[in-house]
Amino acid sequence: MNYIKGLCLLLCSFLSVCLSGQLQAQSFIHPGLLQNAQDIARMKAAILAKQEPVYSGFLVFQAHSQSQNTYHMQGPMEMVGRNPTVGQGIYDADANAAYQNALIWALTGTQLYADKAIEIVNAWSSTLKSITGRDAVLMAGLGPFKMVNAAEILRYTHSGWSAADIERTESHFREVIYPVIKDFAPFANGNWDSAAMKTMMAIGVFCNDRPIFERALHYYINGAGDGSLLNYIINETGQCQESGRDQSHTQLGIAHLGDCAEMGWHQGLNLYAYADNRLLKGFEYTAKFNLGQDVPYVPAMDMTGKYWHQRISVEGRGRLRAVYEQIYNHYVNRMGLAAPYTQAAAEKIRPEQQGLPGADHVGFGTLLYSRTAGSDDINTIPAAPAGLLAQTTSTNGNTISWVACRGANYYTLKRSEQKNGPYTVLAGNITGLLYRDTKALQGRTYYYTVSASDKSGGSANAYPVSITTGFPIKWKAADIGSNGEPKGSAVFDGRQFTITSGGMGIDSVQNQFKFIYTTLKPNGTITARYVPQVSSQFSGFGLAIREGLEDSDIQAALIVKPELNGQPESPGWHTKLFFRNVKDGIIKDIASGPVLSEPVVIFSRLTGYYWLRLQRKGAIISAYSSVDGKNWAKIGSINRQVKKNALVGLVVSSGLASVPTVVKFDQVTVY
Repeated sequence: MNYIKGLCLLLCSFLSVCLSGQLQAQSFIHPGLLQNAQDIARMKAAILAKQEPVYSGFLVFQAHSQSQNTYHMQGPMEMVGRNPTVGQGIYDADANAAYQNALIWALTGTQLYADKAIEIVNAWSSTLKSITGRDAVLMAGLGPFKMVNAAEILRYTHSGWSAADIERTESHFREVIYPVIKDFAPFANGNWDSAAMKTMMAIGVFCNDRPIFERALHYYINGAGDGSLLNYIINETGQCQESGRDQSHTQLGIAHLGDCAEMGWHQGLNLYAYADNRLLKGFEYTAKFNLGQDVPYVPAMDMTGKYWHQRISVEGRGRLRAVYEQIYNHYVNRMGLAAPYTQAAAEKIRPEQQGLPGADHVGFGTLLYSRTAGSDDINTIPAAPAGLLAQTTSTNGNTISWVACRGANYYTLKRSEQKNGPYTVLAGNITGLLYRDTKALQGRTYYYTVSASDKSGGSANAYPVSITTGFPIKWKAADIGSNGEPKGSAVFDGRQFTITSGGMGIDSVQNQFKFIYTTLKPNGTITARYVPQVSSQFSGFGLAIREGLEDSDIQAALIVKPELNGQPESPGWHTKLFFRNVKDGIIKDIASGPVLSEPVVIFSRLTGYYWLRLQRKGAIISAYSSVDGKNWAKIGSINRQVKKNALVGLVVSSGLASVPTVVKFDQVTVY
């Protein structure tokens, strides 16, 4: 046996060396959403031994009306919606039943439960064609999460689910659910974002789709909206973005983040520990307040710019939701950390009931997560790192960071100038989660990947991330406005500009915005496509031609901005052409397009792609827009001579003094 083990380790080492120059294929662990194989085995053993508190949790779960194999399916429907409500309760009830029957099948081996879960998943995946309404993102992020978890359990527990049905269900999740949540909900409170994130992660795993999984993971750690980890749990004390709204939504938001962390854990990633256990701090803060104790509170504006809460809300205080067992058992019993308030909250409502209302969250945590201290999943070779982020500066090269892998002792960073390699080792034996590549050449695009290692062997390579050092050749960045505002950052990944900026505006005497620019020919054109979605709902962004970088320089700008109508939830988004010459005291609104509508704006939200173009021919500057990049509508023209060596580029402002926005552009061309 020792000989075979040694031979296997030698072979793993050999393969690692041979494949070091290539991007090794990654694979997901299955079942690997809220429950993995070890979880199911742990629960089965505890139930058989009538071990408490698991057994009491099982009795609650088993007795629930939606855990019965005699459950009468309420759907399916071709279309469901939220605000206006169409079949929301029907879908959510069936999603609950699908998940609960799938889990009881896995725990008991009784085929009738598997059959019921298969019936429900098949019915909805073959019938549902659309999710509609103003709150469609939220609906698609809640009930479908349970449906995907049911499907994951059924697929990997020999339930008898046919290959054809599995393939159809994969297509359903990709084509009906995913498009609704793919751009998250940066216009809303954070529980919307976090619901979209967890369902997207689940779809990525079930469909074995690494880009979908990585999209959700990147948003968790670095998303622009209220629901990303550091935008939701806003400080080290654990205060949450919705703490000033009410306690019910706050508990829901952190519960979604917890589900993301649990799925990450089952895929070998330690999201729980991210940002110095920020998730735990959010739970401790929220549990402490809802147990009747005081907590510090700092008035804060959210990332949309719409929600300003001056004090912590007492609405719903003391009504503990069934979300605490998962977090308590991870931090205390898996990791050996202290979580006194989370523990007290879990004990107060033990055994946890179903997560209510509807399909808001799973609940039943006493059954699902209770474990003895020190118990954990089986140790294996580390999974591949994930969630790679790349940042760049004009002087210090590129900085690459990633999410920690469970059990990894060190990491190896690799680099290529081509997406698919070959990759060469840039640095090995990295013990942290960040590396600065100071040898990257300015203006050159690089692709980075990372692998993890422990004493058992090395992982596959992470899904790569790309970055152009500094900016593309001949492109630069500047902050336009008083006092060096608005600060922020900008990166180009070889395809897309991502610009973060504060600033009060682009169309006023006191301009404040981020300008990413290059030079413009005497007869030249810039074209760019806005990539949804924007975070601050007061943002202005677009294209500009300027004579220089001083605030007072002549400027022509084609800007997308909201119309201030006193209704922050329903702004009217316009495309406007401005000309300004502060030296002459002239600021003109030259032309304005119609209020934007579908497919660019839906329910007053910038959810669709939108193309912008500025063209200079002699003294005439003309502005155009397009919804498809093919058919262009003229916004207006300016007849004003701008000096020959003008600057042209992308402009972004949040429209707020203290809150930045994030805007993305691709298909940027200047000729």
